[in-house]
Amino acid sequence: MSIQPAPAPLLIACALGIEHLALRRRERGGEGGPVTVLRTGMGPKAAQRSVSRRLADPEFAGAAVLATGFCAGLAPGMHPGDLVVAEETRDPRGTVACVGTDLLVKELARILPGRTVHTGPLTGSDHVVRGQERSDLLSTGAIAVDMESAATLLSAVRAGERPVAAVRVVVDAPEHELVRIGTVRGGISAFRVLRSVLPAFYEWHRSSLLPRR
Repeated sequence: MSIQPAPAPLLIACALGIEHLALRRRERGGEGGPVTVLRTGMGPKAAQRSVSRRLADPEFAGAAVLATGFCAGLAPGMHPGDLVVAEETRDPRGTVACVGTDLLVKELARILPGRTVHTGPLTGSDHVVRGQERSDLLSTGAIAVDMESAATLLSAVRAGERPVAAVRVVVDAPEHELVRIGTVRGGISAFRVLRSVLPAFYEWHRSSLLPRR
C-alpha cells in the first residue's frame, strides 16, 4: 500500500498586526492542507526576509503562497472595502503572474455579495503612496499599490515553483486618502471584509493542488 504524500501547505502572508488579527480569527486547516498565516512586518524588505526564511523550512516545500492585507486603490471610484485580486504583482525587481485569479474573483463574489472586486496589476512601493504619485502609478496600468505583495510573491517563486496569488482590501483610495498609516485602524469596513475572505483562499488552495489538464 503506497503512502500518499501530504498535501502542500498554504502560506498566507500579511504585514500588519491588525491584518494578522483579522485573518487569525478564522485560521484553520484548509481542505487542501495545513494553513499558516505569517505576519511579515511592514515593507518589501521585511516581506522578502520573512517569506524567504519561512519557505526555506522543508515543511513549506512547494507551499502555495498568497499575499493579502490592505492596499491603496489607484483608480477613481474605488472605495474602502473594495477587493483587489491581482492578475500580476510588479515592482522594480520584476513581475510575477498570479494563478487562479478567476476562481478567487468568483469565490469572493459568492462570499461577499455586493462587494466590488477589481482585477488588474498590483504594484509595489517602499512607502505610503499619496497625491500625484498615485496618479503616476495609475498611468502605468496598475489598479492598486501596497508595500509587500510584490516582494512576497517574487520571494516565493524564487524559492521554488508554486502557485501564488495576491488579494488585497482597499483601505485607502483617491477620494478616501489616509492621513497616516495608523488610521488603518479606523478602516472598519476594510477590516470586516478581510476577516471574511479566508474561505475563498481555502478554495483557491484546494484548486491549486488539483492536477493540471
